[in-house]
Amino acid sequence: MPGRFVVALRSPVPIAVELQAVSYTYPGRRASALEGVSLVVNKGERLGILGPNGGGKSTLLKVILGLLTPSSGVVRVFGQHPAGARAKGLIGYVPQRGEIEIGFPLSVREGVLLGASWQTPAWRGVSAPVRARVEELLALVGALEFAEQPIGRLSGGQLQRAMIARALAGGPEILILDEPAVGIDAAGQGQFADLLAGVHARLGITMVIVSHDIRAIAAGCDRVACLSRSLHFHAAPAGLTPQVLAEVFAHDVAGLTASGPLAGMHIHAHGAGEACPAGGHGHGHGHNQPGGKA
Repeated sequence: MPGRFVVALRSPVPIAVELQAVSYTYPGRRASALEGVSLVVNKGERLGILGPNGGGKSTLLKVILGLLTPSSGVVRVFGQHPAGARAKGLIGYVPQRGEIEIGFPLSVREGVLLGASWQTPAWRGVSAPVRARVEELLALVGALEFAEQPIGRLSGGQLQRAMIARALAGGPEILILDEPAVGIDAAGQGQFADLLAGVHARLGITMVIVSHDIRAIAAGCDRVACLSRSLHFHAAPAGLTPQVLAEVFAHDVAGLTASGPLAGMHIHAHGAGEACPAGGHGHGHGHNQPGGKA
């Protein structure tokens, strides 16, 4: 009819992970490991969680994985209880190097095959499509050249590639990596960031990357959450100023903007109650910081 028009409503981006006021206290301890953490990770997003050792990063991962039940608050992974999402294969997890069992005499290809066939009964065998997917993943992460090597003989970078392929083999919707850059030198970290970018570009999978190393986070994430028991900061990597990091980390972060991942970025940090500067870019928003600069 003349004079009528239709407004197309844009559907909201699906939520991969949602935490609402999540706190956790380990039995027998008075101080909480997590306190009032609220966070949303959209589907297809790459979120980096940055924080000091002992700041609650591993606890947060265990909560998202459904291995720990929050003392209070709500956690949902694709709208489901985390343990249920993990049981359905929606979560792929790459643990820290020290938690990976490398003593078994399995080759890289065999390890990835196990990850791909976790729902297949042993008597049925591995189908041709599954084997083809394993080869595609080995190629995607650059592991074909050492696919026949025993897992226990791999270098740090090779092991991470193999573990990523294994975590992806079951077809998860989200990939969670715990301290993936540990044991990898500076040159290898750059290659590893390129690897994750390639995986994300090819699969469009949601990623949550946890680290205490800013270089491992800033190189390949869309947003960054700074965690030290509570969530202190939440923005694009460009908003990570030395002032912000000094409030999260105990060590000195001077020089991060002089060279390295933040070099050349225009950055402005301000308190939560202050207005953003006109025309500014790359600025960060500080949370839970009373009165001072973010």
